[in-house]
Amino acid sequence: MLNNESVNIEKQTVSKVTKRIIPFIFISFIIAYLDRVNLSYAALDMNKDLALTSEVFGLVAGIFFLGYVIFEIPSNIALHKFGARKWIARILITWGAVVVLTGFVQNATHLYTLRFLLGIAEAGFFPGIILYITYWFRAKDQARAYALFYLALPVSNILGAPVSGLIMDNIHWGSLEGWRWMLILEGLPAIVLGVITFFYLTDKPEQAKWLDENEKAWLKSELDRENAIKAPKQKHSILGVFKNKSVLHLSLVYITINFGLYGIGFWMPQIIKGLSADLSATKIGFLTMIPYLFAGVTMTLWGMHSDKTGERKWHAAIPPIVGALGLLGCAIVKDPVISLVFLSLTVMGLFSFFAPFWSIPNRFLAGASAAVGLALINSIGNFGGFLGPYIMGYTTGLTGSTTSGLFILSGALILCACLVLLFKMDQLKKDKNSKSSKNFGA
Repeated sequence: MLNNESVNIEKQTVSKVTKRIIPFIFISFIIAYLDRVNLSYAALDMNKDLALTSEVFGLVAGIFFLGYVIFEIPSNIALHKFGARKWIARILITWGAVVVLTGFVQNATHLYTLRFLLGIAEAGFFPGIILYITYWFRAKDQARAYALFYLALPVSNILGAPVSGLIMDNIHWGSLEGWRWMLILEGLPAIVLGVITFFYLTDKPEQAKWLDENEKAWLKSELDRENAIKAPKQKHSILGVFKNKSVLHLSLVYITINFGLYGIGFWMPQIIKGLSADLSATKIGFLTMIPYLFAGVTMTLWGMHSDKTGERKWHAAIPPIVGALGLLGCAIVKDPVISLVFLSLTVMGLFSFFAPFWSIPNRFLAGASAAVGLALINSIGNFGGFLGPYIMGYTTGLTGSTTSGLFILSGALILCACLVLLFKMDQLKKDKNSKSSKNFGA
C-alpha cells in the first residue's frame, strides 16, 4: 500500500507534467492540423480560381501524405537522437514557411510541389509527439494524455472553420484573394510557435527544472519500471521493428482510419456547401464547427473511460463502426439537418478512435524501437490519408456526387473495426502477471 507521501508525490508530479506538457502539444497540434486541412476551406474559392477539377483537388489534398510518408521515420529517429526541443522547433518553422508560400500558388503544379514539401516539412511531428508523451506519462495515464492531445483536432476545426471562412470573405488586401490570405495568415503561427518551442520544451524528465528532485526521481523510476516490464524480445533492433507483425498489423489499421478521416475531412466544407446554394464561406465555416464540437466532448470522455477500465481493443474498435454508420447516413439522407447530424456522428466516431489506439503499441515498444515503430505505424497509415481524399475526388468527378465516395469511406471504417478486433494482444496478456497489468487492459 502506498503511503501518503508517495501518493502526494504521484499527484503533484502527474499534475505538473500534465499542466506543462499538454497545453503545449495541444496548441501545436491545433496549428499543425489546421495548416494540414485549411486547403479544404480554400477549395471553396481556390478550385474555381485555379481551374482545379475534383480529381485534381483530391490529388492535391492527398499528395501531402506522400512526402510525409517518405521522411517520417528518418524524422522520428532524428527526434529521438537530437531531442524533441530542437527537432519539433525545426518542424514547426519549416512547415509554417511552406504554408505561407502556398498562398502565392498560381496553378496545380505549384500546389502539388508545395503540398509535397509540406508533407516533408511536417514529417515526424505527429509520431514525435506520440513518442514524446511516452517520455512523460505512465501507461495508465497515456490514453487520457492522447485524448487531450487529440482534442486539438476538433478544436482546430471549431476555431479554424469560422476563422477561415471569415478571412476568405472579408480580407482581400493587396488585391490578393481571400483564400490566399487565409493560407498566409494561418501559416505564420507555426513559425512563431517554432521559436517558442526551442526555449520552452524539455526533452526528458531528468532535465526538467520545473520538477523538484523527488518528483524527477519518482517519475523516472515509474517509467523505467514500465519499460522493464515490456518483453525483452520486443526490444530488438530498429531493423527488427520493420518485421514486427504487431507493428505491421496496427499499420494496416491506421491506413483504414486515415482513409476515412481525411477522405471526409478534406471534403466536408464542399459537402456542407452542397446542402444549400445560399451558403457563404463564413456560414459554411460555422456549420462545419458543429460536428467537431460534439466530437471534442465524445473523444475526451471515451479516452478517459478507456483509462478507467484499462480496456483498449474494444474502445478502438467501436468508434470506426459509429463513423461508418454516420457516413452511410450522409450518403443516403439528403435532408440538410439530418445530414449534419450524420456528419457529427461520423466525426465523433473517427476522433474517438485515436486515444485508445495509440495506447496499444506503447505496451510493447520502447526506446529507439518505439521511435521507429510509432513512426512506421503512422507512416504506413498515412497512405490512407492519400487514398481517402483522392478516391473522394475521383468518384465525385466521375459521378458528379460525393455519395459513392461516402460508401467507400464507410467500407474502409468497417474494415478498420474488423482489423482492430483481429489484433492479438499477446503482449498485454503477458503483462497481466505484473503488478501494473490492471492498467494494460486487453
